[in-house]
Amino acid sequence: MLNKKIFILLSLVLFSLACTLSIGGPDDPYPQTEIPVSAQAVENMRAQFKGAFETGLTGENIILTITEAQITSFLALKLASENDPFFTDPQVYLRDGQMQIFGKASQSYFTATTNVVVSVGIDEQGEPDMRITSADFGPLPVPDSLASGLSAIIKEAYTGAVGPVATGFRIEQIGIRDGFMVMSGKVK
Repeated sequence: MLNKKIFILLSLVLFSLACTLSIGGPDDPYPQTEIPVSAQAVENMRAQFKGAFETGLTGENIILTITEAQITSFLALKLASENDPFFTDPQVYLRDGQMQIFGKASQSYFTATTNVVVSVGIDEQGEPDMRITSADFGPLPVPDSLASGLSAIIKEAYTGAVGPVATGFRIEQIGIRDGFMVMSGKVK
């Protein structure tokens, strides 16, 4: 009888170690609306950018619009291709002049919800300037490489989607509102 109780207790301990324990996250709740992830959204973004740049070669102003589904899909597929991403399951919300990125961070057997807020501006070269204004990984420590790593991935969403067609594209205005990031500029 004692052996059976020890076996059950040991089984429960091993089972709990094999599972991941959610330890919460930031005070801001995960938004209720889930943004779908698809490779098609990324391809649509690339095709839209290519068409805009072909128009821009004629000297006209270019207006590029990135949706929440497009940037979420790009970020999710990019993180999925990494060996050890600093977070998974991203959801990118473009609202009120900022990019708010939710996800899941894991460390050992623990998982926490993350919330990273990014402000987007324009640098001297007319490229997006991404700055993390806040990062909350719940009780987990925020990785030291977060700012540079996340900024690089977001910037790659811009440069990777635009690719070689964008040579000479200079952003003059950028805005984030109601689920869209809109950039306007010219090919120089």
